[in-house]
Amino acid sequence: MTRADLVAMAQRTLAHARAGTAPLAESVVEVPTRTYVDPNQWALEMDRIWRRVPLVLAPSVALPEAGSYVALDVAEVPVLLSRGADGEVRAFVNSCAHRGAIVMEEGHGIARRFTCPYHGWSYDQDGALGGILDREAFGEIEVDCHGLTALPCEERAGFVWGSLDPQAELDLDAWLLGYDDVLDHLGLAGCHLVGRQEVAGPNWKVAYDGYLDFYHLPILHKDSFGPDYSNKACYDAWGPHQRLLQPDDRVIAALDTMPEDDWTDEKLTGGVWTVFPGISVASFDVGGRMFMVSVLSPGSAVGSSRTVQYFLAPFVPDEEQQRAIDKRIEFLLGVVRDEDYATGLRIQRALATGAKDHVLFGRNEAGGQRFHEWVEALVGADDAAALASVVATADVVHQP
Repeated sequence: MTRADLVAMAQRTLAHARAGTAPLAESVVEVPTRTYVDPNQWALEMDRIWRRVPLVLAPSVALPEAGSYVALDVAEVPVLLSRGADGEVRAFVNSCAHRGAIVMEEGHGIARRFTCPYHGWSYDQDGALGGILDREAFGEIEVDCHGLTALPCEERAGFVWGSLDPQAELDLDAWLLGYDDVLDHLGLAGCHLVGRQEVAGPNWKVAYDGYLDFYHLPILHKDSFGPDYSNKACYDAWGPHQRLLQPDDRVIAALDTMPEDDWTDEKLTGGVWTVFPGISVASFDVGGRMFMVSVLSPGSAVGSSRTVQYFLAPFVPDEEQQRAIDKRIEFLLGVVRDEDYATGLRIQRALATGAKDHVLFGRNEAGGQRFHEWVEALVGADDAAALASVVATADVVHQP
């Protein structure tokens, strides 16, 4: 049924393109400015969103083979991802059982074992404690009880999903509402990693507002790519997760004169695909399709965030293709760092003045409205039962 869903989305978007319209929300929505600047609000978001809900930790291709690892910080939690000899990806808190030191510095590579830089304790790819320096002198401990702390982890739709709570149950079916089946049509699981970079940004919600907003494209990006795009968007949602597509998207428009049997997955999966609370997937033509997977998470304080951008391609590039890819990656760094996030940092400073007590999301900004509704609902869920109730009310909502 997921292809049928993609076709139906394309048909609804084509109808708007023919009519010169775009679906609109019921009303303008006010969002309090404190949600972007209040440290107490930020602390609640860290506890009740980032450390409770299932998160995309990395694309699967970031761990391409047995022995691959990725060490990263997610919402101030040091995380270690490891693909074992059995091909399975596992996630751990990146902290030594001896005295808590971070075992692997942030980065990625191949490792048979993970050795703590403080006292030399080592762990295998499955997180089990494998070596204790001067073991006889150290004393007796239950080795089986002192491995790395495992985090819930699962691969789906080309992503590594996990939770920052070691005790959490990773119920992706309830969280995704079938969105993973739709994401499968992007083909991310069969891609190759062709580049990555990191960008510092403003408050995570200021940054993420931009990923859910086409309204700014022709204005903010007037000197880069904006003139080629409209400011309208159609939104489809699976709970808090959303897909944005322009009603006058050129690829979608081309479908109007093409038999439906020729509507390939590539033609049907354009636009921007987001996964709450911090993932955006966009695609670009570099002589072949390339995906930019932006993995956004909060920084160390209310006014900061960090975004790791992974670049994926469904082909192994030759030297000429890699040069084209590298050039596009450099261009996209300028767009995100010098246009989107530079503007976001200025927004952050302005909102901190308290001059306005709210910001506005218009009827043409339904994606931003839905995002903030979910932030508010999850922050308001003060225990596990309340969280389960919020998730249980989620629904699939398609553009009219």
